[in-house]
Amino acid sequence: MRYISTRTGLGATSAESIFQGLAPDGGLYVPDLREVEPTDVSAYDTLKGAEDFVLGRLFDDLPQGVRDEAVARLLSRFPAGDPVPMVEADGLAMLELFHGRTGAFKDVALSMLPVFMRHAAGGRRVLVLTATSGDTGSAAMQGFAGVEGAEVAVFFPETGTSLIQRLQMTTPSEQNVHAFAIRGNFDDAQAAVKRIFADKAIAAEAATHGVTLSSANSINTGRLVPQIAYYIMAAARLKTEFDVVVPSGNFGNLLAAWYAKRLGAPIRKFVCASNINDVLARFMTTGGYNPGKTLTVTNSPSMDILKSSNVERLLWILNDGDCAEVSRLMGELERNGRYELNDKAKARLFAEFEGGVSNPDETEAEMNRMHAACGYVMDPHTAVAAYVARALGYPKGGRPVVVASTATPYKFPETCRNAFKTDLLTNPPKSFSDLERLPVVQDKVVDVAQIDETVRGLF
Repeated sequence: MRYISTRTGLGATSAESIFQGLAPDGGLYVPDLREVEPTDVSAYDTLKGAEDFVLGRLFDDLPQGVRDEAVARLLSRFPAGDPVPMVEADGLAMLELFHGRTGAFKDVALSMLPVFMRHAAGGRRVLVLTATSGDTGSAAMQGFAGVEGAEVAVFFPETGTSLIQRLQMTTPSEQNVHAFAIRGNFDDAQAAVKRIFADKAIAAEAATHGVTLSSANSINTGRLVPQIAYYIMAAARLKTEFDVVVPSGNFGNLLAAWYAKRLGAPIRKFVCASNINDVLARFMTTGGYNPGKTLTVTNSPSMDILKSSNVERLLWILNDGDCAEVSRLMGELERNGRYELNDKAKARLFAEFEGGVSNPDETEAEMNRMHAACGYVMDPHTAVAAYVARALGYPKGGRPVVVASTATPYKFPETCRNAFKTDLLTNPPKSFSDLERLPVVQDKVVDVAQIDETVRGLF
């Protein structure tokens, strides 16, 4: 599969796109599926089968042994019986993506990325930079811990994450993983990481130390592609047309569902569920992207994001691969802080996507309502999606609706206590209950302006 940059059409192999993370021109790599025909996916009703199918289509130039190793590593880190179960809860099909080691959907791809990265690096030392709003950081640290030739540097907001999220990033003691709290928010961290990737002087300095920079964020194709598989699996299990509702911060998980449709999953509508940092929901309903400058800390912290990187990939899709138009829109965002789609792109957006918002009170009320209705306990991010699904009238037309259940409630005990007015989470996984007894070893706090210097200190 050929990968091309959203901004200039610069080409890359899948291994090159994984190793580089961000394209040299500042764009994001996308798989060039314009000549690929959708296929019947009904046979891929297990996670292994779905991953084998997706990697065989999109990472076909990686050796079979590398793909097999990545899938085996994923399965070894999830429950053996059904790694990603789909559970009915009050009329919604909850696709439970949180049964990995850190309790969030990021564990799926980040169990596999180290295998891809090691192959792509070809013996070179790689420093994996990661901006996180709470979940990607711990999954990256868990995924890369102890991996020879790779180091991970995670930057997370000093305030806003849950206690469990923080402890998952501040207690790992492996020598090749590093976490830094920043006096700022996720957007600050993401902007700094992307700027560092684009800085040729930093890249040259890293090279003198034998280091290449890459990313574990969903800007990396090695993060995005494995996520497609669980939507393929859902399609094979349902065997009928369905809609998807995904709680979205950086937009990669919902975009993965779109790619699943492109490969053959019969998905009709893609619903973007936002918290009150509602940039994406407004984009889906107006065609205008205007993140503004004020981010609100909420009880669904992994979605406390204003600038969603993966929207750039969607711009490329909506504009039929017109890199010049993508560059124009991203330039407008840089200069004016906003942009608006042209009429043709808007029509394509509105035909497939829809957006809705859940505020913190509505989110906790939905958690409580769902538990009262059927005994199902969900985390606040999944509750945002469930609330938006109901607010928009899903299920519709007799079609099932799949809700991406993106994190375990055990990651957010404070919000759960507020929502349920009692402590329902009485039997946390041992890996979670042990966290508060582990020493905090990742205790550095840096200003946003110090991120460059911090990265240089790891060369």
